[in-house]
Amino acid sequence: MAREATKRISKPVARVTVVDAVTEQLRRLILSGAVKDGAPLRQDALAEEMGTSRIPVREALSRLESEGLVASFPHRGYVVTGLSRSEIQELFDLRVMLEPELIRLAIPNLTEAVFSEANALIRKFDDAISGDDIHSWGDLNRRFHMVLYAPSNRTRTLEIVRGLLINSERYTQVLLTLGKSFSRALEEHAALLELCRKRQINQAVALTRDHIQANGDELLMLLDKRGFAS
Repeated sequence: MAREATKRISKPVARVTVVDAVTEQLRRLILSGAVKDGAPLRQDALAEEMGTSRIPVREALSRLESEGLVASFPHRGYVVTGLSRSEIQELFDLRVMLEPELIRLAIPNLTEAVFSEANALIRKFDDAISGDDIHSWGDLNRRFHMVLYAPSNRTRTLEIVRGLLINSERYTQVLLTLGKSFSRALEEHAALLELCRKRQINQAVALTRDHIQANGDELLMLLDKRGFAS
């Protein structure tokens, strides 16, 4: 009986693992710009390329649609979505509204384990900059912020912010590579972590707000220079 039960539960665990892996791989391709905005995503081709069946690919695309990275259309299937200038502006406006509140609620609950994880991510970010590992920058930025926000225990807000960070990640990468602001981002992350350690809530809230606002303003300025669509 126990052996049969083990067999029954082992299959869905393996299946979820495949879906997670496919989702992460597709997300990385989109966020890195390897798959351009508007590009079609053919399930059969993706399944063959990734050595899997269509089922995990379909589930992965469904997850990415909920994150706003892809969209599905009748008779066309899935395509990579792109954001207009006004949508990027709205994205950063929402971040400015939500993330300072998350850090305010999180600071009283931060532990040494959180500080250690956040500090490790700062070191990884520094290493990625030194190694010119461009594709890791956005991911490490998102993970750093989410580690500090998680102890706020605002589940729905955290999920919304996670989606906003994922959607801004491909544009943040433009900012980091063209704006050459990665050193500033690293310094501000370190300063924010120090304020959190000292439980200086008002200062941490202000820095979080200013950090996001400055990045959004600089990104929009760069996009304008490149003739990005409004």
